[in-house]
Amino acid sequence: MPSVDTVRVTAPDPRPIRLGVIGLGAMGVEMLGAAVPHPDFAVRLAADLNPRTVAERGAAYPDVTVTTDPAEVIGSTELDAVYLATPPASHADLAVAALRSGKAVFCEKPLAISLADGQRMLAAAQESGLATAVNYSLSDQHATLELERAVRAGEPGRIAGVELRLRFPRWPRAFQADATWLAENAQGGFLREVFSHFAYLTDRLLGVLTPVHLDVTYGRPGGSEIAAHGLFRAGGVPVGVSGLSGVAGPELYEWTLWGAERSYQLRDWTTLFVHENDDWARVPLPAETGSEATRLTRFAAAVRGERPEHLADFATALRVQRVVEGFHHLG
Repeated sequence: MPSVDTVRVTAPDPRPIRLGVIGLGAMGVEMLGAAVPHPDFAVRLAADLNPRTVAERGAAYPDVTVTTDPAEVIGSTELDAVYLATPPASHADLAVAALRSGKAVFCEKPLAISLADGQRMLAAAQESGLATAVNYSLSDQHATLELERAVRAGEPGRIAGVELRLRFPRWPRAFQADATWLAENAQGGFLREVFSHFAYLTDRLLGVLTPVHLDVTYGRPGGSEIAAHGLFRAGGVPVGVSGLSGVAGPELYEWTLWGAERSYQLRDWTTLFVHENDDWARVPLPAETGSEATRLTRFAAAVRGERPEHLADFATALRVQRVVEGFHHLG
């Protein structure tokens, strides 16, 4: 009988990743709702400092143990990964502790407030060798992927510039009304909460953003910004930023790439237009776009040792943090 060579194939780990969630505000609840039914995850623990929130979430998710002590999540030996949706000033201590306890970390943006904290988070990630990710909503949106394809293919022609316009009649926005820290300069403001997504997008498509001129106005002592205007360069392309809050008019999220052959405009996060032949035309995109669920899928792949596309890590988020915090350190 001829010999038969045996080839051993290592199958992907079929076990779900045991996940803990810290912070059960608007984003924490949204991610919890995506993670509980997700086939790659088993949500075991969740924490929030507010006892009423803990009671409400515990009732809504009876299979998840909910506590008021984040240290229970960080110190648990029954978890593989932690998702952080706490105010950003707390990210560094929680992320570093989680990484040192052997847990991968999926963090809300911004990465941190102080650059020292952001650098500390990146150093802990590099030292641990564990997966890290930051939840930029534009990272895997179909509009982003189409923009990336078009730019890589050279379809805009010469890129003359990028413009970002943000307008908020109310800040914080209605769905974030309970997150009072968003109205304060110490951790909040639309630059950290919203501009960071578009800074990430611009960095990804054109390169690192270098400030040329920045200006910011605060509404009251200690309050978040009410106006921010800036000029950057990314890969030699000028990038203009204009943001206002507390103004009459509709909310506006508009990122425009001006090209000599074609221009592209991203409106309201997911709707993409192309300008050619003297008019704007909507770009057809798949009905389902990126979401917390799709980013969880990518994070699961990273935890299992893969290198998934379209998932921002701590190094990317630190570049974005430097851009955002540049507005707040003009003096």
